[in-house]
Amino acid sequence: MFSKTSKTKQTAANNRGGSATEKKGGLSVINSDLRVTGDLISESDVQVDGTVNGDIRTRNLTIGQSGEVRGEIIADKIRICGSVTGQVRARDVSLADTARMMGDILHESLSIEPGAHIEGHCRRIEGVAEEGGLTVIQAGQVVASHVKKEQSK
Repeated sequence: MFSKTSKTKQTAANNRGGSATEKKGGLSVINSDLRVTGDLISESDVQVDGTVNGDIRTRNLTIGQSGEVRGEIIADKIRICGSVTGQVRARDVSLADTARMMGDILHESLSIEPGAHIEGHCRRIEGVAEEGGLTVIQAGQVVASHVKKEQSK
């Protein structure tokens, strides 16, 4: 029951399941009656059905029809059904027919359903990098964090 063999088997089974960094938490939801002021940083998926006044950095982001975000968004994948005011940087961006986007979109892949409202520029990029110096994302993977931008002299 408590032999070395069972511990070894448990450790091997845990290692086969992947590392903790591969399997981050589930889904964080900002409900429609919740208003958040400040930045959101998450390594899991986020769904916004309420209001966020601040920047969002996450893996996958869904903004529901009643959701509203005012700030910069950096993610691997973004689905916008509600309202966004600010710049969006992601590998995969999808705008539903109910989306209202006011700002620039930097993307590798972009899909826009008929009826979506966009005021801003859309620009295809190969990798997404944060200029502020926190995280560098390329091909949807975080390749470096807490990186400081070099200043030209």
